[in-house]
Amino acid sequence: MSEAPYLVENPEKLGIDPGKLEEVLQRARREVDEGLLPACQIAIARNGRLAAFETFGDADNDSLFNVFSATKAITAAAGWLLIQDGLLDVEEKVAHIIPEFANNGKDGVTVEQLFTHTAGFPTAPFRPTEWFDHDKRMARFASWRLNWEPGSRYEYHPTSSMWVLAEIIERRSEAFFAVFVRERIIEPLGLSNLFIGCPDAEHPRIRPVAHVGEPMTEADWTELGLPMPPDTEVTPEVLTAFNEKEMRRVPVPGGGGIMTAADLALFQQALVNGGQLADSPQVWHPETVVAALKLRHDLPDPMGVPAHRALGLVIAGDEQRNLRGFGHTNSEHAFGHNGAGGQIAWADPATGISLGYCTNGHDANPIRQARRGVGISSRAAVCALD
Repeated sequence: MSEAPYLVENPEKLGIDPGKLEEVLQRARREVDEGLLPACQIAIARNGRLAAFETFGDADNDSLFNVFSATKAITAAAGWLLIQDGLLDVEEKVAHIIPEFANNGKDGVTVEQLFTHTAGFPTAPFRPTEWFDHDKRMARFASWRLNWEPGSRYEYHPTSSMWVLAEIIERRSEAFFAVFVRERIIEPLGLSNLFIGCPDAEHPRIRPVAHVGEPMTEADWTELGLPMPPDTEVTPEVLTAFNEKEMRRVPVPGGGGIMTAADLALFQQALVNGGQLADSPQVWHPETVVAALKLRHDLPDPMGVPAHRALGLVIAGDEQRNLRGFGHTNSEHAFGHNGAGGQIAWADPATGISLGYCTNGHDANPIRQARRGVGISSRAAVCALD
């Protein structure tokens, strides 16, 4: 294991119980020790600083991981900066900002619906490498059709709505999306190992996506009393494509973030710490974060679980919070956004703790993967001494 790229404090100085912290770390490494996962990385932060940063398996603390949809929180928080700057209103029509988007009945879609996955085009296709060709971008947006009336229901948009939000960020900020994120979020917070659009020189540090375990059968789901989950664009082939340099270069706003678990935990820590880290400048005003984390809807997802969506992030909410990617012991006010393959990212205002967990081992068994995430999160959420 190489030297950690970020300073780790004595956990007790940050109000973290060392014994409980060790329980979190042992739970995180379990599947690596058992031979299921090739590697994982975990970080816990509080009071604007890291209390732990550990890597297990075929990786070290200098290794980078693709966090997939945990990237959405960063893209959303970039959008919050436009709102903070008075350059964007969530009630605006997207077509007012991007006229090319209005085709095929999409003229009524609002900016807020992009953030909350109620925009009506969850399966709209976009080839990531087309991002660098503006004409192809606009042709894609114009061609998209609605699956249902915007605002009428919730259905997770794996990538489509975030492509549009990234375009809005470019038009309103007059800066490239990746540059805006770097200059307004990454550099002020000192997150030097966080990349959205990863330079070629950093690619050797990335642990490649690997698929592990056996997929569940329809009989397995029936035995659990659950329906088989619907097919989405997040397939093993799509995830494996991020092993290619062409994909790693693209600043995919809905799932292309490449970073360490420390970056993931510290980013969430900045949000729960009033919009800054211990030694960083103020990035978001506290009132910006409060407004962004206000619950926007609790429409049910396709499995019937209320989604509890804020402006781009998920709120833990009621006793079903474990079905939203949180631990049983998180408070109802915890917020975050996990990623495909078992990536975990949340912060809890009740304790000030934030968690980042990354792995390159994508388990074909979603129940086992979910139980791992809940197990890690449930232990991490109760690490505070006070």
